[in-house]
Formats: sequence, C-alpha cells, structure tokens
Amino acid sequence: MAYGVLALILLAVAAWFRIAGTTRNPFWLDEGYSAYAAAKGFHFLWHVVPLYETHPPFYYSLLRLWTLLFGDSLVASRALGISCGLLTLPIAALAGREAARWFRPDSSPLPSMLAAFALAALSPPLVDMAREVRPYPVLILTYVTALFALLRLGRVAAGARRIARGAFLLYLLTLALMLWLHNLGVLYGAALGLALLTLVLRRDLTKPDWLWLVGGHLAVAILYLPALLILLDQAPTWIRSTWLHFDVSRLPERLLFLWAVPGALAVAAGFLALCGAIALLRRRDGWRVLATLLLLAVLPVVLSILISLIEAPVFIVRTMTPVAVPLLLLFAIGATLSGSLRLPALLALLLVGGEMARFDHRIATAPPMQDWYGTVAWLQRHYRAGDEIWSYPNEGALPLDYAMRDKGVAFVDRAIPTPVPTLDGGPGAWNPTGSRGVFSLPAERLYAIAQSPAARGVPTIWLHRLGANAYDKGDVLLHTLSHGRVVVARWQSGPIDIIGLRRRDLVDGSISRGAP
Repeated sequence: MAYGVLALILLAVAAWFRIAGTTRNPFWLDEGYSAYAAAKGFHFLWHVVPLYETHPPFYYSLLRLWTLLFGDSLVASRALGISCGLLTLPIAALAGREAARWFRPDSSPLPSMLAAFALAALSPPLVDMAREVRPYPVLILTYVTALFALLRLGRVAAGARRIARGAFLLYLLTLALMLWLHNLGVLYGAALGLALLTLVLRRDLTKPDWLWLVGGHLAVAILYLPALLILLDQAPTWIRSTWLHFDVSRLPERLLFLWAVPGALAVAAGFLALCGAIALLRRRDGWRVLATLLLLAVLPVVLSILISLIEAPVFIVRTMTPVAVPLLLLFAIGATLSGSLRLPALLALLLVGGEMARFDHRIATAPPMQDWYGTVAWLQRHYRAGDEIWSYPNEGALPLDYAMRDKGVAFVDRAIPTPVPTLDGGPGAWNPTGSRGVFSLPAERLYAIAQSPAARGVPTIWLHRLGANAYDKGDVLLHTLSHGRVVVARWQSGPIDIIGLRRRDLVDGSISRGAP
C-alpha cells in the first residue's frame, strides 16, 4: 500500500515537471520542423523529407498520426512527448523488477521498482526531453523498453538456457525503432546488440536459438536499410557545411547532466553506482547485468564523441539523453543494497533525488528557448497594413508562423528564397548549415530580390534573420534592402533578429536610422 501511495505521489510530481509551462513556451526552430513535417501528410514525409532531412521520417509519421487523432495545436503536439515521458516510468519500474530478480532473488522487487520509478520520474534529461516536440522522448521510452526486454532475455537465458521468444521479439522491435527514430540510432543499436550478446551468449545455446538471434538481427538490418540510405545520402552535405562545433571544454558538465547530476552531488550519484555494482557482482552472472548497463550508458556517448573528434560534431546532449536510463537503473540497484551500506545508499538516493528535483524545477520554470511569442507581440506593435516579413533563411518562418498561429495573428511572412524545403537554390547558392532545404543566396540574387518592383512597393520590410552569422554573413540581404530604405525599429532576442526597413519616402523626419 505504502509503495503504491509513493508511486502515485511521484507520478504527480513527474507530471507537473513535464507539463508545467509547456503551453507558454512556443515551438522553437527544431520543433517547428517537427510540426511542419507532420502537417504535410505521409507522401511529403516519405518522399520529400528524405531529400533534405538526415533523420528518418518515422518520428514525423508518428507525430502525424498523433495529430490526426488529437489535433495539431501546441498542447496536442506536446502531449505526445509528455505521454511518452510518463509511460517511461512504469517501464523503468519493470526493468527494476527484472534487475532485482538477479541481485536479490529471495526478496521483494518492490523497493528496486520504486527506486527506478522515482529516479526516472526526477531525472533532469528525461524531464527536459518529455517537454519537446522532437523524437527524444520516444527514443527514451524505446530504450528503457529495450533494457527491460534485455534483462528478461538474460534472466531466462541464465535459468532455462534458452532465448525467451516474446522478450526477443520485443527487443527486435525496440532495436528497429531506435534505428528509425534518429540518425544516431545506429549508435544505440550497436550498444543494444553488444548488450544482448553479453547477457545471452552461452555455449549451450541451441541451434534454433542461434537461428533466432541471427535471423532476427538480419531482419532488422533489412528493415533499416532505407533509413541508412537516407543517412548516407544526406550526411556528406551536413558534414561539409554544419555550423556545429564540438566544445570539449564543456564535455564534463554535459556528461554529468546525462549520467548523474551536475555539481558536488555527482559524488552521491557515483556512490549509488558503486553500490549497484557491488550488489550485482555479489551474484552469479551479475557481471553480465553490470556490463549491460554500462554498455548501454557509455558506448553511444563514446562513439558520438569519437565521431565528433574525427569526422563531424554529432555529440549533442539531447541526442544522447536515452543513455541516462541504464545508469538510473544502476542507481536504483545501489539504493536497495542490503548490509552496512544500506543507510548510506538511501541517504545518497535522497540527496540525488533532491538535486534532480531542483534541476527539474529550473527546467519547468525556465523561459522559452526562443521567445517567438515575444517576437509576435513586438511585431503587433510595429507591423502595418501592406508590410511584409521576409524570413531569411527560410527555416526561420517555421517557428514564427506557428507563434503567429497560436496568437491568432496573420502577417505576411515571405520565406527567402522559398518555404522550407528549398531543394534547388539556383546558381551560386549553398547550404550553410548542412540542411539541403536551407540555402544562402549569392549577393547578386539577393540584390535582384530586394530591388524587384514588387519589393520596392512594400512600405516596410521586416527582415527576419535567425542566426545571421551562420546564414547571412556580411549582412548581405540587409545591405541590399537598405538602398532606398531606413531602419525604423529592431528586435533581438537570442538568435532572433528582426529589422524594420521602411521606404525612405514614407519615413517621418523624426525617425532616425537605427531607431530601437
């Protein structure tokens, strides 16, 4: 009864951290891509998205199905990630039960289940990602389900010396989903495959078991082939043009966020991990579980760091958040260690949980990543009939247009050179960020657009630039529009930069160039 009450309290706390403030935070750029793709239909998702997007179209298709059922509003779109984030908790508890059957087979698994549930409820990476309209909460849910399936497979293999068919099919499903949900899914797939071998590879496996192992992975590989071809086609452009940089100096801080908690209390998390390792190594074959948890937590991160150092920066915290799950389970195992370390382990659990909750509160109350609602409010005070917003690069129109939709505002927003995706930028155009759907145009093209008869007739052009240093180096479009126009107002918020350029013949003499 007490465990049930505690679980309900934790579920309520977890829901608050994942939901609070999400309706006041607009879609940021990447979320705008998700919402835009899901709104376009399945033909677009499977025939056009692969032409400019490195990620497979599976997540967008899932979001499309979700919006068909629940609508495409901001709240409905965020509900998919929140639902996956909350569903992660009971699956983590089931994984805790499977682990408890390894290291404490003669005791109730409820303490381990509750500890796993609590840590998953409070883990900052899991809380943060559940609030996003991106594939990460689905990735996390899939990864924890794969962990549950692996532990079940290992436990059955240890006792019955066979491959549990149901758990193996669940493992194959999660493996395929990880590969199709993200372009880095192959890193997680490698970790899952090695973890499976660690848990079930034994000399006495039968021929049918080997056929299941080989045949199942071969089937997943065949299913993954289309996604791999998309990745291989898009990767060269992304590698050559990406604006991302791998900052080694911040790596320790980011790893602590993924694997434990930042700051001094990371020591308490390390103590929990040590207690978990001790508990597992006391049992026969417990090393297999420990090796599995470490493989799943560490290998994807190590591989992404190596790729970042050798080829191109792919290590981004949000893409690695699923690795938090196996270490949370190791912490849960350590928190229920018996003997002289029991009280110190419980104290460490309370300290870590409290620090996690503190970070969660910061996440739930933080300002939006990109203040598009503030941008729309500013435009409402300055935009006049006949004006146009020019979004250059074109992808900036995605979150701006969704913010206008949410606020019930309809301004003319012209994406330069075309709405996303621009699949052919024309002579001299290039992809400044690696996306084939976003182009920077040569100066002569921008001048022709800015000085066209239609453009010259617009009273005020609100030049909307998103990260001008990456997309419009040298302020080329700004300078071309400045011929015959005066800057009358400017809004800057993070990467958002909007400059009002009014025709000189319409400017009151009291307005000076560069006015705020």
